[in-house]
Amino acid sequence: MEKRFSKVAVSETNNNNIFFNRQLKMYSTKGDIRSPFERDYTRILHANSFRRMKHKTQVFFNVENDHICTRMEHVLHVESVSHSIAKALGLNCELTKAIALGHDLGHAPFGHFGEQILNNLAINGIKDGKEVLVYGLSEQAIKNLNNAPYFWHERNSLRMVDKLDLLPDDNGNNKNLNLTFAVRDGIISHCGELKTVNLKPRTQDIDLTKDFIRSGQFEPATWEGCAVKISDKIAYLGRDIEDAIRLGFITDKDLEELKDIADENIVLNTTTLMHRMIVDICRESSPECGIVLGEVNKKLIDNVLAFNNKHIYLSHKSDAYRDYCKMILSWIYRVLVNLYDYDKTVENINALPYNLLKRSFLDWIYTYTDIDYIPKDKREKYKKFQNIKIYGKLENRDLYIRAVIDYIAGMTDNYAIKIFKEFITFESILRIHGRRDKNSRET
Repeated sequence: MEKRFSKVAVSETNNNNIFFNRQLKMYSTKGDIRSPFERDYTRILHANSFRRMKHKTQVFFNVENDHICTRMEHVLHVESVSHSIAKALGLNCELTKAIALGHDLGHAPFGHFGEQILNNLAINGIKDGKEVLVYGLSEQAIKNLNNAPYFWHERNSLRMVDKLDLLPDDNGNNKNLNLTFAVRDGIISHCGELKTVNLKPRTQDIDLTKDFIRSGQFEPATWEGCAVKISDKIAYLGRDIEDAIRLGFITDKDLEELKDIADENIVLNTTTLMHRMIVDICRESSPECGIVLGEVNKKLIDNVLAFNNKHIYLSHKSDAYRDYCKMILSWIYRVLVNLYDYDKTVENINALPYNLLKRSFLDWIYTYTDIDYIPKDKREKYKKFQNIKIYGKLENRDLYIRAVIDYIAGMTDNYAIKIFKEFITFESILRIHGRRDKNSRET
């Protein structure tokens, strides 16, 4: 197959070197044989946020079924699809793989439901009628959003690789991932939920952290980023249908509707959809037309997405699950945000009766605050954390809310549930009220 995109692929000879730029000077490793994008790929692979994706919901929450798609499996599907497209078209495969591997690192626990819940908590807090039970962001902070959401996973994925994920360097000092601009750009601009006729890289220069204020606002700056963006949609549609069938989420009548969508009597599953779309994209795409599907397959993808929206993503069958997610995340937010009291905040956190929450949240706070904010007897451990101190000294409530949202967003589904269980155990309730009968036992 003709590699029609080889002249526009990202390389040191084809492009401005801005795509290879990093925000900070990167330490060198003796004898390293990797390219800058290969190095980004392995830094993402070694990151804790990547490891946690194996226990984060893709669409269906089901910790007891090993065959339900997780966020990590979805990411690997996107990597596979985008690499096939990039290789066939002559794009930079190393860059494509790095963007794909990192594109969903910032997802909250419980998938898109969790994303919506965290955004609402940050903006609105928790209220009982007009009474504020738990604070959200200040009026000024909300005004600064310009009617854009506070938490959306594409931007949080960029925040994860820029500010939150840390790796030890050759001296054992923990530092930020410090990825190249091309990978960072592909991560924040990957939104696969929006309809796109054809994909071409944007031409305008933007500040990724300041100008990009809502999902899908800008196209990627590279053809490789465009390849990942279209692969994201291809990867999830068929896989979500398979899970819905496995869980009995869609009925036989629904499946009849799905058969009407397909042509040539094909079975609409992950394998057939991926293969069909990859071949079509590689056949139809060109630098002049963009990365694009042919009309028949474009219509098929739109129809499958409409089916999934109706029977899966927006189904009332998920209402109980939504409420469950909201209860868990809202209570974690509520417990933590109510502890903020300027100089007494750490003291308040230490007074929590929930040992797991207390230990892990204090560790989170100490990792990202100035060293002199940390109690003297704890500082030695954190001297090797030479990352950007994004929370400063927690000078205001908005900074603290940012820390709480970051902390919750990084949790796996399982860990969020584990934290919540601390709130509802009888043992914890006794500690709250200062009562504990050591001689009591279950009967």
